[in-house]
Amino acid sequence: MLTSKERAELRARANTLETTLMVGKEAVTEAVIAEAENQLDARELVKGKVLEGAMMSAREVCDEICEATGADGVAVIGTKFVIYRFSEKLQQERNQSGRAKKKATPVSKANPVRKGAKARRESARKNREQRNEYFRQQAIEKAIERDRERKLRENKQ
Repeated sequence: MLTSKERAELRARANTLETTLMVGKEAVTEAVIAEAENQLDARELVKGKVLEGAMMSAREVCDEICEATGADGVAVIGTKFVIYRFSEKLQQERNQSGRAKKKATPVSKANPVRKGAKARRESARKNREQRNEYFRQQAIEKAIERDRERKLRENKQ
């Protein structure tokens, strides 16, 4: 059984696949199941199509093939379906060629929404500090100017 994240990753990989398994008016026959087995062993991920003459829906065909081959249904959209089954043979080839499944990249546990809000708050705080510092300097300059004017008036009298 696939998790939702695995299924989403497989759906993404299946977008670029060509449709290689065709189901015609005779629906799911032994030949179709045998071909599905061969393709699953060779590729792990197979995209199929149910032709218009078939008396079954794509969902029914996908379920029957999955039941017969032990595969998992990944997606059914319109007349197309995608099935997946892990292949030991393919995994051994990957291990020998050094292309084993790569380790999961660590995902940041930081919440991007909270991170953005925090950045905005920090930016607003800096702006407030700059504005307050500006007004503080202006007040100091005004006070110095008033003192000068008062001293000048006192000196004149």
